[in-house]
Amino acid sequence: MKIIKKILIALILIFAVILIAAFFMPKNYAVEREITINKPVDSVFNYVRSLKNQNEFSVWASMDPKMKSTFSGTDGQVGSISAWESKVENVGSGEQEITKITEGRRIDFALRFKEPMNDTAEGFMSTETVSGNQTKVKWGINGVIPYPMNIMLPFMKMDEMIGNDLQKGLENLKKKLE
Repeated sequence: MKIIKKILIALILIFAVILIAAFFMPKNYAVEREITINKPVDSVFNYVRSLKNQNEFSVWASMDPKMKSTFSGTDGQVGSISAWESKVENVGSGEQEITKITEGRRIDFALRFKEPMNDTAEGFMSTETVSGNQTKVKWGINGVIPYPMNIMLPFMKMDEMIGNDLQKGLENLKKKLE
């Protein structure tokens, strides 16, 4: 009986240490990637603002050719929504809504994931003139991992996991536009 009591106390202490550590761990993540495209900023911006066009270069859309996509609202305008459903786990289902547009410079998105996990995040794409015919495109996603799940954030390697897909998507965009 004493051994079981000691094991139980040890487990409670380990669990308490994990919860205390999670309290002090970061909860936010932010991942960004960028690329330079040899096209003028207005043509690049006008292309990436379209949610339908984003499916043409997104890594996630290319993972499942059978993915069901639906669009609502006026594509490329605030309030337009792109929704997706896939049986491929890395794609899942969810929707992306344009929440703000800074004309010629930046598009902000709300990302609402439903499968394989229920989560929300924010994303953006920005364009900036490097020279007359060169545009720097930046793509970013940021979100919050709630307490106590945030204890796993250092082990999740969000920058690598999401960043590699963003970079590949930007490379696809560059190939498509150049």
